[in-house]
Amino acid sequence: MLYTFVSTFCVTAPKGPLKCSRRPLNTHFHLFHSLRCKPIMSQKRKATTDAGAEKPSKKPNLTFEKKADGWLQEQVLQQRAAKKEMKFNKKRLRFLTDTQKLKQGAEGVLYWMNRDQRIQDNWALIHAQRLALKEALPLHVCFCLVVPKSKLSTYRHFSFLLKGLEEVSQELKTLGVEFHLLHGPPGDVLPGFVSDRSLGVVVTDFSPLREPLQWLEDVKKKLPKDIPFIQVDAHNIVPCWEASPKLEYAARTIRGKINKVLSEFLTEFPLVEKHPHTATRTAKQVDWVKELESLQVDKTVGETEWAKPGMKAGMAMLESFIDVRLKLFAAQRNDPNAAALSQLSPWIRFGQISAQRVALQVKKKGGESAAPFIEELVVRRELTDNFCYYNKKYDSVEGAYEWAQKTLKDHAKDKRPYVYTRDQLEKAKTHDKLWNGAQFQMVSEGKMHGFLRMYWAKKILEWTSSPGEALSIALYLNDRYSLDGQDPNGFVGCMWSICGIHDQGWAERPIFGKIRYMNYKGCQRKFDVARFEKKYCPKDL
Repeated sequence: MLYTFVSTFCVTAPKGPLKCSRRPLNTHFHLFHSLRCKPIMSQKRKATTDAGAEKPSKKPNLTFEKKADGWLQEQVLQQRAAKKEMKFNKKRLRFLTDTQKLKQGAEGVLYWMNRDQRIQDNWALIHAQRLALKEALPLHVCFCLVVPKSKLSTYRHFSFLLKGLEEVSQELKTLGVEFHLLHGPPGDVLPGFVSDRSLGVVVTDFSPLREPLQWLEDVKKKLPKDIPFIQVDAHNIVPCWEASPKLEYAARTIRGKINKVLSEFLTEFPLVEKHPHTATRTAKQVDWVKELESLQVDKTVGETEWAKPGMKAGMAMLESFIDVRLKLFAAQRNDPNAAALSQLSPWIRFGQISAQRVALQVKKKGGESAAPFIEELVVRRELTDNFCYYNKKYDSVEGAYEWAQKTLKDHAKDKRPYVYTRDQLEKAKTHDKLWNGAQFQMVSEGKMHGFLRMYWAKKILEWTSSPGEALSIALYLNDRYSLDGQDPNGFVGCMWSICGIHDQGWAERPIFGKIRYMNYKGCQRKFDVARFEKKYCPKDL
């Protein structure tokens, strides 16, 4: 998914309170890119801590240490083992039912895996295992496979999901935990599965999106009344309900709330270990090749070469970021031609790697880039969950602030210099070579540089008949082609670009009104546009 937000960028000072520059920071949900712009009326704002990153050096150290591949996995394993006995922070969970006591005579504990598709560094699974150990019960993990009949259901997304789950199932087997792949909406298949297996408690993870929230309600209605239903926010570092009880206006309004409690939640993880209590009834064997081949999805949107699914691949990408690209992030993250970004968004979107793990390791590495990266990974990313959880119209112009709705309405009939259909935009058939290149990159590689995502989405507003149509097309293209699509970061990214979410009013101009504007010349000032256009000259789409 997409993109960005605007706020004040903070850096650590050696002593005393933090000082803030007057440079607005636009953040791509994709872990993270900044854009220098001058607002109409800029104001100095104070901000709190920068999430604990170490003091940056004055100049980036561009000398690369040569380490053996896989060093990060070994280091992390040691870190988890050292925290084996650490207590579980119960603020990470909430009961969804009145019943809180595990059912007597139960034959197991269930973790319903949904958004967080990994074993290690997963607070929901850690809690489920501790419940099972306390009661000397077997531990089960299930996933409910739902394949909507939609153009957004692509082979690109579902192959990434299923191959990641295959890795999960293989690792669970070595740990003595049964993995069950259920087919169908959770409300239809999960309650019956729980009753059939005589499971005594259900633990699940957290998503702020409407479909997963509806699944929770459906399961809750049909679960036996004596079964506790527990939700653990295993995706955010600070649980969404702990970060704020309300919709936050911008990064500046949530930053202090997150940073106030961050040290409590940004901790190491204990190890999910081999489970000593085995189930008498084993899970049905999954033929993963057959599952993938039988998917009723759009296979014209295929797999990408650069992103391999699963936690192992995600950790390898994190390792390469720490070793090579992190040192370049602070200075070059706005250059689409530079390899300076983390590239971690697909694994975070599918929950195959924990954002908390990423933050821990980047903080441990330190350096000039750590502070801006962690700001975007923690504050800006968790702001997107806040927006989607507390704003039910998170993918609609009606979900924008009143000032933004008014300015877009006032300029809805302004003459457009160009008007394109969704099909023309999807096939990168516009007059703008840079826009076409960005669209081609997303279609062919399943990703788009964060700086260009802002330009890309804003041009859709400029080239379509209405803000509503622009938002619809931007979300469709992003969710269909980006590996990290269909995620809060993408919804908020499009809403920021087109509807001014988490931004302020700017100088009024045609079509955009007071929504922030971007143009081709602005991109030319940031990077070598011709080089990018040459690399991503669209082939036939």
